[in-house]
Amino acid sequence: MKLYYHPLSGHSHRAHLGLSLLGIPHELVEVNLATAEHKSPEFLKLNPFGQVPVLVDGDTVIADSNAILVYVARKFDKTGWLPQTATGEAAVQRWLSVAAGEIAYGPCAARLVTVFGRQFNTAEVIARAHRILGLIDAALNGRDHITGATPTIADVALYSYISSAPEGNVDLSGYPQVLAWLRRIEALPGFVDFTKTAAGLAVNQ
Repeated sequence: MKLYYHPLSGHSHRAHLGLSLLGIPHELVEVNLATAEHKSPEFLKLNPFGQVPVLVDGDTVIADSNAILVYVARKFDKTGWLPQTATGEAAVQRWLSVAAGEIAYGPCAARLVTVFGRQFNTAEVIARAHRILGLIDAALNGRDHITGATPTIADVALYSYISSAPEGNVDLSGYPQVLAWLRRIEALPGFVDFTKTAAGLAVNQ
């Protein structure tokens, strides 16, 4: 099983973290974004959208970080990470949608400005980040993980861009439940860190 990724991509880290936490053996294949390797004909055969990460499992190719999380949890019967009850799976899906929506347009976008030089309205994306962080902080009140007492792939989907939010000038100090949750994720067996950059509020950290 091969994971095509880039070390500074939060989506890539999401997939890598999921594979590692679930104990799935895999080989990392770095894609050079600086030389546009992700737009090469060879890579576009794997993912026509030209994005990392991509998981190759024999003849099966899975693009999209959240899809990769679902795929490995289902294939390897990791029901603790992806519950099979209707309510349990719906709860996980809700937060996967948040990761693909509000997280992508909030803390992810803010980090893209400082780390990759993307052109977004900085004030707008930082405000979006704080709105969703406030909602997540409230959701974590009284629970260890985003859907309850035990971690699921929903926690994995949220982790990377929240942990790296300070790189996008998003201050996490006002979200005590989020900070405690980050430490709990980082204490899990198989945790792998997200490569840090000296950007935004992280410059002097």
